[in-house]
Amino acid sequence: MKKLLIAVSLLTITSASLFAQKAMTRTGKITFDATTPTSPEKISGIDKQVACAMDSKTGHIQFQAQIKDFKFEKALMEDHFNENYMESKNFPKASFDGTITNIADVNLTKDGTYTATATGKLDIHGTTNPVTTTGTIKVSGGKITVIAKFSVKLADYKIVIPTVVADKIAKEATISLDAELTQK
Repeated sequence: MKKLLIAVSLLTITSASLFAQKAMTRTGKITFDATTPTSPEKISGIDKQVACAMDSKTGHIQFQAQIKDFKFEKALMEDHFNENYMESKNFPKASFDGTITNIADVNLTKDGTYTATATGKLDIHGTTNPVTTTGTIKVSGGKITVIAKFSVKLADYKIVIPTVVADKIAKEATISLDAELTQK
């Protein structure tokens, strides 16, 4: 009985420490902005239902967004985004799968703001490209917030902008990410 109690205790401690290495959310935010100085209106959408998971030990990090979840100020712009540019019926998701390469420099148990570099693969519109970006990880009261901002060339992801609106939509879109993760 004593051996069984010790084994269960060790298993519980090991499971708890492994479980505590994961942090995640399903309410992250990604903003897509392709506004140019000649755009007659702001070409920007936001998705507030982005899934994100991070392994605090290895630095493995993943994001996934449903394209149809991006909301725009105008319904027509949202329709064009989904039907003409992102073709969300054919390519319903965008994702990032990578690693925070300097995870050893980020102390997720101590409040503070840390610079983090992530390298991985970004998949948009059925096309995957390597991406390296620098962002910020804020730790406050046990909550982890991941913030990043980077640009992507639309042509690199086979997103075609018709010539009739080419001067009104940026060739590079700015992607902003903000996700508050909870340790699991």
